[in-house]
Amino acid sequence: MYLGAIEAGGTKFVCAVGSGDGTVHERTTFPTTTPQETMRHVVDFFSRYELKAIGIGSFGPIDLNKNSATYGHITSTPKPHWANFDFVGEISKHFHVPIGFDTDVNAAALGERLWGAARGTDNCIYMTVGTGIGVGAIVEGRLLHGLLHPEMGHILVRRHPDDAFAGSCPFHGDCLEGMASGPAIEKRWGKKGAELAAQKEVWSLEAFYLGQAIAHYILILSPEKVVAGGGVMKQPQLLPDVRHHVRQFLNGYVQHEAILHHIDDYIVLPGLGDNAGICGALALAKQALGE
Repeated sequence: MYLGAIEAGGTKFVCAVGSGDGTVHERTTFPTTTPQETMRHVVDFFSRYELKAIGIGSFGPIDLNKNSATYGHITSTPKPHWANFDFVGEISKHFHVPIGFDTDVNAAALGERLWGAARGTDNCIYMTVGTGIGVGAIVEGRLLHGLLHPEMGHILVRRHPDDAFAGSCPFHGDCLEGMASGPAIEKRWGKKGAELAAQKEVWSLEAFYLGQAIAHYILILSPEKVVAGGGVMKQPQLLPDVRHHVRQFLNGYVQHEAILHHIDDYIVLPGLGDNAGICGALALAKQALGE
């Protein structure tokens, strides 16, 4: 018997079956289209296995309040066709097993804490920078929830004095996601990030916004480890510059060895690589089975 895992992104779905130690035995990937078509692919994949539980790490916003009438729903997403979709309810129609449900970034944070770069911590964050920007958090050993769930990709950031870009977020314009996501890079510079690898000014500006945001997260949540993933973070010149800007924005206020002398080991890439999200979904399934 296996655990099932779903990493539900706005662009693609990854489904996998695996074990409670985070091992992925088989996986499949397909585009995120309409809920009806996408769920058909999900059900077809999992129907070949005997599952003990399923974990879902989903794009959002989502409703995580188990006492809510819309628990398990994707709520106010701008993704066409997916607003108010009953994700957990649809999976429950086909598989009568425990279901763990959380944001994709919370799932990735959980995976990194159990098996990746944040092992041994009780407080960590996972930041993804790609099509959007999202941040998942574990505080004192527990995934951070609240009124809804963290939406740290939409914090307001101080604008760089040389940056006249209006921002790309349909809700906030020049929030963090509006200034530093993959689509923001493409809209500002007229090319995708992968085509701009040699242009130092692109990544210097990107690091300014990401470093500023991470400094905020450190001041608010005091994580023991910051894990930064997503497609944009694969630019090798970016992370060292981000670390530099974190120190610059903190300006010596947080007097801790991890930041003052060991920041290369404090702000890191995912230990699980591109598997952070899907392993995190396995962790959600394991958690649901235990509950």
